[in-house]
Amino acid sequence: MIGSLLRFPHEAVMERMLAALAAHGFDISATELLVLLYPGPDGRRPTDLARQCNMTRQAMNYVLAGLEQRGYIAREDGGGTARVVRLTRRGWATIPVIRGCVAGIETEWSAHLGAARFKALSGTLRELSRWLGKLP
Repeated sequence: MIGSLLRFPHEAVMERMLAALAAHGFDISATELLVLLYPGPDGRRPTDLARQCNMTRQAMNYVLAGLEQRGYIAREDGGGTARVVRLTRRGWATIPVIRGCVAGIETEWSAHLGAARFKALSGTLRELSRWLGKLP
């Protein structure tokens, strides 16, 4: 059940981030939000983003095309055959909304669990993420 226990809070965070983005006038889908999440797409290759989001390169190119059409990203020549994604001004404007939303969630959850339990939870998840090779 650990998968479900991790998924339920993740779903709640994603819903809150999408609602915050919508409240600020950003038309971002749940799939597109995955691209914007830490560490973000700026300067990264579409193939790396596809791997991060667990989707095919073709699917990622479709997602990126939608973000590009609506002015959130631009795809640029990264030298050679590699292309890189760059956040536009509009794309960068989503980041403080996302971070502010997450900060609010952390404050709420810390109040609910108590500061010590929330700090222990965060530390445990950080340690596990490093062990899994997802964080430096």
